[in-house]
Amino acid sequence: MQVDADLHIHSRYSKAVSKAMTIPNLAENARFKGLGIVGTGDILNPKWEEELLRYTEKVDEGTYERNGIRFLLTAEVEDNRRIHHVLIFPSISTVREMREELRKYSGDIDTEGRPRVNLPASEIADIANELGVLIGPAHAFTPWTALYKEYNSLREAYQGAKVQFLELGLSADSEMADRIKAHHSLTYLSNSDAHSPMPHRLGREFNRFEVEDATFEEIRKAILKRGGRKIVLNAGLDPRLGKYHLTACSRCYAKYSPEEARAFKWKCPKCGGRIKKGVHDRILELADTEERPKDRPPYLRLAPLAEIIAMVVGKGVETKAVRVIWERFLKEFGSEIRVLVDVPLEGLAEVHEEVAKAIWAYREGKLIVIPGGGGKYGEIKLPEEIRRARIEDLEALEVEVPKEEYRPKQTSLMKFLGGSPGAK
Repeated sequence: MQVDADLHIHSRYSKAVSKAMTIPNLAENARFKGLGIVGTGDILNPKWEEELLRYTEKVDEGTYERNGIRFLLTAEVEDNRRIHHVLIFPSISTVREMREELRKYSGDIDTEGRPRVNLPASEIADIANELGVLIGPAHAFTPWTALYKEYNSLREAYQGAKVQFLELGLSADSEMADRIKAHHSLTYLSNSDAHSPMPHRLGREFNRFEVEDATFEEIRKAILKRGGRKIVLNAGLDPRLGKYHLTACSRCYAKYSPEEARAFKWKCPKCGGRIKKGVHDRILELADTEERPKDRPPYLRLAPLAEIIAMVVGKGVETKAVRVIWERFLKEFGSEIRVLVDVPLEGLAEVHEEVAKAIWAYREGKLIVIPGGGGKYGEIKLPEEIRRARIEDLEALEVEVPKEEYRPKQTSLMKFLGGSPGAK
């Protein structure tokens, strides 16, 4: 079977997270998105553990269910150098055991969803390995709380302790991460790090697993590439839409080349803000190969459907106007991925002609992408000639997209996998 999973989110017990991040809301919105598995996030927090057990039923070790959606036990922790790590637990008893061990080094493990632990990455990984907990760097390339903002290699960070995966983060994709040869043996996870249950946040990045059941043990085997279980697809934002893709000022978001940033000593000459090195430029600094591993699954670049609709109607992404159109598309075609990638243009136009034009432009690499940076998400724009064109004239339309903003034509998901997202 194939199942789509978003394994890194947060609960309402983490800072700057929506109070709507509850187990019932997550289960409901996961169904809308087409996810079969959601990571609990924040499971080291005792109150969040209590809520999980109250609202779900255990179906297997380390696996819980509500309304057909499976939940795996996951958390994110911050180490003594402010680097974040994702943990995936085999059981509640293991969660409790690790909580007690980390409590010796953390003053907020009982109150914060993402606890700060006064240990280096290597010692946290050692504890995880001893308990059978899967561990890997969270959003590995982002410039604030990621491994590569502090270290130049996995070995330098973890000191030989084993990690089982690397999380790409919103500003990178598989091709970018594979520019570093030491990553080639690792599984990549593409997760949303959602702070809201809304469908443009939850599942905006996900992994498609080939497994025999939607359980922790099967997912563990897939991450470790054992027994024929595996990830067959990573899906996520076009990395240019990530808020740390390019080097930019974290106050006014002015973009700079690495050479300019160094010349300005990482202080923005326009506003005095701090310039943050972008994921794109950081990876180029570390790149040591052009090769790619043969077993790396494809990466499907997505822009959330709600954001495309919002661009067309000129309303906020969480407004009722956008939600109504989003619901019409999903009622007609079943999932966001089918709408974005595979439904014929004519079928989309029967639901909403202007949105259909925008989705066509997205598929064909003719939707303009303004890259993000400095903490601001990238933007998408529809060329005016496409906005003015008739549906029947689009295929013959010649559109000049600025070279640096050009996005390659989207490859159909069905070419690789068939079917629609969600558990199969």
